[in-house]
This record gives sequence, C-alpha cells and structure tokens, in this order.
Amino acid sequence: MRSLKVNLDKKTVSSHEIRMGHNIVDRVILLIAKNHKASRYVMVTDSNVNRLYGAAMLSAMTQAGMNASLMEIPAGESSKNISTVMDITGKLLAAGADRGTLLIALGGGVVGDLTGFIASVYMRSVPYVQIPTTLIAQVDSAIGGKTAVDLPQGKNLLGTFYQPRAVFADLNFLSTLPDKEFNNGLAEVIKYGIIEDDKMFKLLEENMAAVKSKDPAYLLKIIETCCRIKKSIVEIDEREQGLRRILNFGHTLGHALEAASDYALSHGEGVALGMIAAARLSAKMHYLPKDESARIENLIIQAGLPSKIPFSFVPDAVIARLKMDKKKKDGMIHFILVKKIGMPFVSSSVSEQLIHDVLEEMKA
Repeated sequence: MRSLKVNLDKKTVSSHEIRMGHNIVDRVILLIAKNHKASRYVMVTDSNVNRLYGAAMLSAMTQAGMNASLMEIPAGESSKNISTVMDITGKLLAAGADRGTLLIALGGGVVGDLTGFIASVYMRSVPYVQIPTTLIAQVDSAIGGKTAVDLPQGKNLLGTFYQPRAVFADLNFLSTLPDKEFNNGLAEVIKYGIIEDDKMFKLLEENMAAVKSKDPAYLLKIIETCCRIKKSIVEIDEREQGLRRILNFGHTLGHALEAASDYALSHGEGVALGMIAAARLSAKMHYLPKDESARIENLIIQAGLPSKIPFSFVPDAVIARLKMDKKKKDGMIHFILVKKIGMPFVSSSVSEQLIHDVLEEMKA
C-alpha cells in the first residue's frame, strides 16, 4: 500500500493521508475502524456500486465491530442535487445519526461530491472518508476537499471546501469499471500531464494501449503521480485562490458543454472536449505551437474520448452558461490556457468571438 500525506492547516484536522494499492479493502476497513472511531458509520453509495460491492463492504465493516449501515442513491449525475441531499439527510436523522457519525463515500465523483457536501453541513459538519471506485475519483475528485451539488443553471454551483479524514483508493475497483467510465478518468489523467508533468504525458502517448488494458504497474504509477500532483497543489492553495485554478484546465468549457447536453455528455467527455478547445484557443492566441495542440488532441483521441461535440447545440447558449461559471471574477471568464505541455496559465482575455469560432470548429 502506497501512502501520501496531504499537509494542510496544522490548527485543524484537515491534514490526512491518501492510501492506494491493489486489493487493500480489508486493510482499509481495519484502518477506518482503528483511526477514525465513530459511534456510527454510514456508507453512501450508488445503485451500480451497491450491486457490486455494497453487501461485501457492509459485512466486512460489521465483522470489524463497526456499527455500520448503507444508504443508496440512483447512479448518475442526475442524483447530484439538493433533492438527494434532503433525502439522505432525512434518512440520517431517522436513523439517529448524530455528530459522532462518520460518513463513508463509496463510489465515483457524484457519490464523493454529494457525501462530502452532506458531511460538511449535516449538524454543522460530521467527518467523512472517501473510498473512490472510479479512475476519475481516484486521481481527482476524491482528493482536495471540494464538495458540491448541481443546480439547474449548471454544475457544482452549490458547494463547500471540506476535507475528508482519509482517502483510500483500491485499484481492484477499476476491474469492474466499464470502458467508457475508465476513459472518463483518462481525461483527468491527461489533464495532469498537460498542466504539470510532460513526462507522464509522453508516457501516456507511448503506452496508451497498456494503460487502457488496465496494466497494474502502469495504473499504480499513473494514479500515484496524479495524486502527488493534486495534493501538492492543494497544499499550496486549498481554497482555489490562485495556483489551484490550473486544475480547472478543460473544465470551464467542459462543464458548460455537459450542462448544455443535459448531462448526456459525461464529465470525462466534457473535460476532453474542453481541453481540446483550450488547446485550440491557446494556439489561436499564439501561446501554444500548433503541433503541441495536435499532440493534445491526438492523445485524447487515443484514450477513446471525443474530439468533436456529439450533440446539437448553439454556441451562444454554451457561452451563456460559461457566464454563470462560479470561477469567473469581476465578470470575466477565466480560462486555463497553455504555453507548452507542462506550462499552464490563467487568461481573462479570451474573446467570446474566439470561443464561438472554436465551438463551431468542434461541431460534429
């Protein structure tokens, strides 16, 4: 089992460890029972993960002497809303969950974001741990303490910064992950290569077939690298006041496209398209050489992700959603662009016309 320490404010309990490895679930449960003592443990998961792992996880927790129960939400982005928050918190109250309760998020990004949000506000906060079961959650969304639910106007518009007490990534969960969901995670992996690690970007270029076949050695190396990059950025800028914004590469436009598709477009697909758009914008604004922009686009295609927007839309409608993005400042949309692979920067000078032109280019 590999371990990384996230070192945050020493005055709080925010600092925690990310543990990762193959077939570590039994040890994870023992670590939670030993290091995160609680009067009650409530595991929140979705219908897909529950069918695969819920009963076994609950049984193992009970055998470890934990007072454990499970709550299920429907799988999918459509569950990440305030209605589901009210449903789960109502069930917690009915079950007698108090401030001595610890929540466990067992699932992908939707479950992690939702459970973290509930933990941050239920009885003015209860602790939680993340057990991410998807690649996208293991390399990105489970790390860093961002919690959120969606509003009709867009993604993640209601949320908090609230750190988990621990993150446990068992790579064995990825064996049951459908190819499409695995590819979604590769979008975030590619993002880390683009913004921080040109060596990992090249590794992906040269070994994408092995990565997509879920080669254990490559997976562990890639996941550990991504976790190390993210935790280092979060340590410097926990609340996204500066450096952490580079983690949004591809996300600003990606989230707008997801919302415009009524979430028919997955998060990974939206980010992939957003990264291609950001690379093209960078090239059109003469920051990024065109051959580097092509490398980014080619790697995204190799990963099995879209390079064209696969639904009918009006560019102006997507731009209107961009203007509701929570990361805008002083009325300006801030884009993360790149000067070269491994060198991102924040720009507030991207014109609406240029965004419109790139969106038109990317129509399927």
